[in-house]
Amino acid sequence: MAEQVSLLSAPVRTVRRRWQRAARTGWSAELLALIVVAVGMALVIVTFPSWAPLMMLVLPLAVGSLVLSPKELPWFVVFVLLVLALTTTQRADLNARSAVTVGVVFALGFIILLASFRRSRLGVAGLRGESMLVDLRDRILKQGAIPDLPDDWQVEWELRASGGTLFSGDFVVASRADCGRLDLVVVDVSGKGEQAGTRALLLSGAFGGLMGALPPEEFLPAANDYLLRQEWVEGFASAVHLSLDLTTGHFEARSAGHPPAAFHDAGSGRWGVLDTEGPLLGLIPGAEFPVTTGTMRRGDALLLYTDGLVEIKGRDISMGIDRMLGQAERVLRGDFSGGASRLVDAVGGPDDDRGLLLLHRRFA
Repeated sequence: MAEQVSLLSAPVRTVRRRWQRAARTGWSAELLALIVVAVGMALVIVTFPSWAPLMMLVLPLAVGSLVLSPKELPWFVVFVLLVLALTTTQRADLNARSAVTVGVVFALGFIILLASFRRSRLGVAGLRGESMLVDLRDRILKQGAIPDLPDDWQVEWELRASGGTLFSGDFVVASRADCGRLDLVVVDVSGKGEQAGTRALLLSGAFGGLMGALPPEEFLPAANDYLLRQEWVEGFASAVHLSLDLTTGHFEARSAGHPPAAFHDAGSGRWGVLDTEGPLLGLIPGAEFPVTTGTMRRGDALLLYTDGLVEIKGRDISMGIDRMLGQAERVLRGDFSGGASRLVDAVGGPDDDRGLLLLHRRFA
């Protein structure tokens, strides 16, 4: 019995050594496993042609497109197609249907090859690439996390990306200083959806660092200089920056080519816009951004929003702002809780990124 076990274990050790030797040459375990699976399927197809179709080889191709790196995937696709060609020559029951099957598998292989060449620019593919993109998206969302505020302050941020995607050129950055100052900036990067998502990721990190390190009056000039240094073809962005004293309610608002902030006066019950004007970020060196000041009293509210909420095709943006303020008066009357989501639902369309920040000072 011991002799039989020894005879059986010898081939196992040989296979293990060869596997480890191949792994040391730079082949991943996933690639080696898929090669074994592809060869095994080919043997099954040749041995049992009556019930094992040639289409079985699509499975390792599909799995490989998900788990293999861009460096390994092209070679694996070529290997599987060679295995398919050799397997086809060993079958005696070839007919028109088999020829169509072979053609479909080859076409799928070439499609996967083209996709792998495009992914090679990134260096990761398949599930790894998706995981990286999800991580990048989460980092954008984390930059926009609103810090804890005193009980008499309420801040809500609502974002709807164009086409229902999770990547957007609109984002918010928030920072609370030890002195009791809250800084908020709503940014709209040129482009929309996934096209602007990568630039939004870079800018959200950079703006977060600038906001925590500079006084309010220096933030937009520094952000403008940063964008100019990037030298992007479409390297502009609009932004509105609000710096608020959480104790007194005094605020400073500055705009960079962005729709004006909207202010709700609890005393009159009316909505209006703050006169904030300034050039777009990333276009004019040494640009200046005038400041508008005010005070938020109990019951007052502010809206910072992106142009996707107020742009109406073929009409002036002021008409869109009036429409949004009319909806705000109706939707937010007497209840600001959850108001950002309700207002975004009521205004704008799905063809553009829509971001809205609601700041409300509650009654004591």
